[in-house]
Amino acid sequence: MPSAPHQHGNEDDGPSGLSPAFSGDHAWCRDKMMLAEALADGVPLPAFFAGDGFERAIDLYSEASSGTDRRAVVSMWSLYYFSGLTIPYLLARRLARQCLPVAFADMTIALADNGLPRAFGVRNGGKTATEGSDSFDAVSPLLEAHLCEAVAQLKTCGISAKLCWNNAAVYIDYALRLTDHSRPASDVDLPLFVRGCLPDGGVNPFCGCVQYLEEDGERVARRKVCCLRYMLPGIPSCGKLCALPSQRNAQ
Repeated sequence: MPSAPHQHGNEDDGPSGLSPAFSGDHAWCRDKMMLAEALADGVPLPAFFAGDGFERAIDLYSEASSGTDRRAVVSMWSLYYFSGLTIPYLLARRLARQCLPVAFADMTIALADNGLPRAFGVRNGGKTATEGSDSFDAVSPLLEAHLCEAVAQLKTCGISAKLCWNNAAVYIDYALRLTDHSRPASDVDLPLFVRGCLPDGGVNPFCGCVQYLEEDGERVARRKVCCLRYMLPGIPSCGKLCALPSQRNAQ
């Protein structure tokens, strides 16, 4: 699993909230994605990014983390964003056959006191996922409806699109493997991260983002682009996942 920045919540077997998939080991997702009407402090995503909400959030997290490199601050902020968005979405889709409505324009976001994304709100419980569930099928609606716009917005704060896509990719890879019981978790690279083109012929922004390599007798995942977390005080290294050899054994 990547060095995930989400916090696990109550893991009981009570009501699953937005999705039947949000129960047991995945109960923490209830606090990450919920109905917009239940997220009292949620702000529409378009307004959050178009106004000063995003800049204020980055300023808050920069102060809370003592981060002096704005690229590193924005990158870490995006890790929380992509974690809270992609993992619940893919768990619901793959475990409950539920396609949640994650169009960027229709969602809300709420922040923690330190400025990091705390939760997302969606309009309703979505619809039944009827198409296939391989890596492209599972991710395509999320890519088209949300991720392209989110990456475009994050780029305005000075980080590259390649870094944004790689930050999203590590959580997508984790969630896809977590919900695929037909193969070992450390099996070969998923098609989503190998093929240069999307099914519609477009450029695949995830190509090469995550690779599985043999290293010291074990199979390890490796990012293509470093997330820059090492530039933030007190943030642990992501270990063997890191793209930078100098950071893989850092503490």
